[in-house]
Amino acid sequence: MTEATTYDTIIYEEDGPIGIIRLNRPENGNMFNAQMIGELRRCIEGIRMETRTRVIVLTGVGDRFFCIGGEHDAVDDTTLYPGVVPTLEMYEAIERLQKPVIAAVNGYAVGGGNVLQVVCDMTVAKRSAIFRQVGPMVGSFDAGYGTWFLEDLVGKKRAKEIWMRNPKMSAEFAERIGLINQVFDDETFWEDAMAFAREIALRGSYALAAVKGSFSARHSGVVGLSRVTHDLMLAPYYRSEEAKELAKAFAEKREPDTDKFGR
Repeated sequence: MTEATTYDTIIYEEDGPIGIIRLNRPENGNMFNAQMIGELRRCIEGIRMETRTRVIVLTGVGDRFFCIGGEHDAVDDTTLYPGVVPTLEMYEAIERLQKPVIAAVNGYAVGGGNVLQVVCDMTVAKRSAIFRQVGPMVGSFDAGYGTWFLEDLVGKKRAKEIWMRNPKMSAEFAERIGLINQVFDDETFWEDAMAFAREIALRGSYALAAVKGSFSARHSGVVGLSRVTHDLMLAPYYRSEEAKELAKAFAEKREPDTDKFGR
C-alpha cells in the first residue's frame, strides 16, 4: 500500500495495480460539492497519466455512507453556470478515464450518489448497503446519466419506477435487478471488493481501455442531453417554489404542500 494522498475532500492511495479513491466527507454523508468534484477530477487526471494502476476503486470513508448526493448550498446565487454544481464534469471524468472504475458501495448510495455508482463501470456493495433515487422527493431530477444509463441497467419501466416512486432498495434487490454486479458480506466486504478489482487488473490494460471506450461510444449522445437539462434547467429549478417546498418537506419528514407546485 502506498502512502495515502489526502486532499481536503477525498483520499487517494494505491495498492499494487489498484488505485483507491475515497470520498472523505463522512459527516455530510460523503456528499459531493464543487470542491470535491474539482479534487476528484484532478485525481483522475493524475491517474490517467500514470501507468502504475490498471483498475480504480471508488468508495466512501466510514461504514455508513457511500455518497448521498450533491450539496448545492455553496454554489453562486445565479441561474448561470456558476450556480450549478459541476456534477457532469465528475461523471464525464469517470466515463472518459481509460481504466475501469469500480464503485465499492459501503453504505447509502442515494440521489446523486446512486447516479455516481451507476456511471461507474461496475459496482459491488456490502450486504447492508441501501440504494435510492430521491430526486422528485427533494425538488431535484437528473436527465441523461441518471436515466439513460439506469435504463440500460434495469430496463425502462424499472428505471421509471426508481425515479418516480423512489423506493429504498437493498443490495440484494439491486443485484437481482441488475443495478449492481455483486453483493459481499459486511465483514469481508473490503477484502472481497479488492479481490474483485485485482481479478480485473490481471487483464490487459490496452484491451480494458478499448473495451471501455467501445461501451462509452454508444452513450456519446447522452452527454449533450445531460448538459442541456443539468445546466440550463437545474439552476433555475432549484430556486423554484416547488423545489424548495419539496426539499423542506423531505427534511421535515412531512407531506409536501402541493399547492406550491407548478407556480
